[in-house]
Amino acid sequence: MNNSVSKFMKSLEERTAEILDACTRCGKCTRVCPMLGPAGLDASDAKGIAAGVLEILKAGEDSEAAVLWAESCTGSGRCVAACEDGINPRFMLALARAVLHRERGGPEAVQACSAELFRGMTRGVSILSRLQLAPELLQRLGQLREPEDEPEAPDVLLYTGCNVLKTPHIALLCLDVLDALAVSYRVAGGPSYCCGVFQFQAGDTEGFGRMSYRTIGRLSGAGAGEVLSWCPSCHVQLGDVALPSYERTEGTPFELTPFVIYLERRLEDLKSLLGNRVEKRVGMHEHPGVPGITEATRRILEAIPGLEFVDLAQPRVGYMCTTLNALPEYKRDIHAAQLAAAEAAGVDTLAGVYHACHRDLCSHERDWPFEVVNFLELVGESMGVERADIFKRLKIMQDVDAILADSTDMIVDYGLDPEEVREVVLKDILGEQTLPLGRPA
Repeated sequence: MNNSVSKFMKSLEERTAEILDACTRCGKCTRVCPMLGPAGLDASDAKGIAAGVLEILKAGEDSEAAVLWAESCTGSGRCVAACEDGINPRFMLALARAVLHRERGGPEAVQACSAELFRGMTRGVSILSRLQLAPELLQRLGQLREPEDEPEAPDVLLYTGCNVLKTPHIALLCLDVLDALAVSYRVAGGPSYCCGVFQFQAGDTEGFGRMSYRTIGRLSGAGAGEVLSWCPSCHVQLGDVALPSYERTEGTPFELTPFVIYLERRLEDLKSLLGNRVEKRVGMHEHPGVPGITEATRRILEAIPGLEFVDLAQPRVGYMCTTLNALPEYKRDIHAAQLAAAEAAGVDTLAGVYHACHRDLCSHERDWPFEVVNFLELVGESMGVERADIFKRLKIMQDVDAILADSTDMIVDYGLDPEEVREVVLKDILGEQTLPLGRPA
């Protein structure tokens, strides 16, 4: 075990002990959780469920209700604000899941699962980004090789995370906005900057410590005082789990700010760039897990000339659609209800914030009377900037052979294995569909 992993594991033990000591088992965190109903849990037993999670952390013993609550957590974050004991219940549940996975699988199985999840992500990101972007654009996003002309001390470092590169038009729009704002920046992301989410999900806490500490070190080494996170999963993993441990021994390496929050902070400057009217009624696909994101996105959209914002009044849960995967039927119901609400409201556009949500929802544009976009596409439209959404165009085909035929030139240019591309398309494009295409009769 190297020194950084040893420090992380020691910190994790200390933070677990602090939770066990500080938690009063009041159940306030459990009662405000939006997942009790969908998971079939009884809110009247909130104290007992919370106490059961502590038992998982203390002795690996578990009750059915506590396990179900931990595994149904979508990261909405309401529990964090509700806790009066000074702990982070979302982190507490993540610790409980890690304990459960280790107890059930054992070290070797946990490490194998961790490695498999990471390899799958790496393969998907590598192939899908190459199906959509020329080498010079991949390089702009920090891939292929390190750019040679980056500023030595940028104003900010844009940390894209990994999976946004499957929908790279979103990441490119982030750069377009920073360029227009005349911000000096550097880009970091892709699998070599993984936050460690796959390791922690598998219960591989040592692997998480190794991966996340390496990423923190690399981000810190860029020389920017502020790191702008795009991915909410990266933001939560670093913000809840890795950075609090890192800071105990090494100090605070940088300020971690969600890109959307940073953009809203620069809203007056952004308004001067929004020269084109966007005459659209726009509803928003929302997740509350990272505080302030929903409100900041709405303010940005409402600043676009001509745009009419429509509140679809839908449930706000999780920090991204992938966090709902533990309850697939609930996820399908949430998406179906939102599409129906958007149609009923007569919107022209359903705008999401994050990349994983876009991968889930974008192809429904084929069958519903509105477009599905990332909100930055609307910002870009007002600025006079456009980035083609190739992922959506491919997914709407709903045919692996058609997608491969359309992508022939990119497959040849990058020397990709067509059979491996087929596997990735089936899994990472056509497999990411939470409800059947087409509107209900």
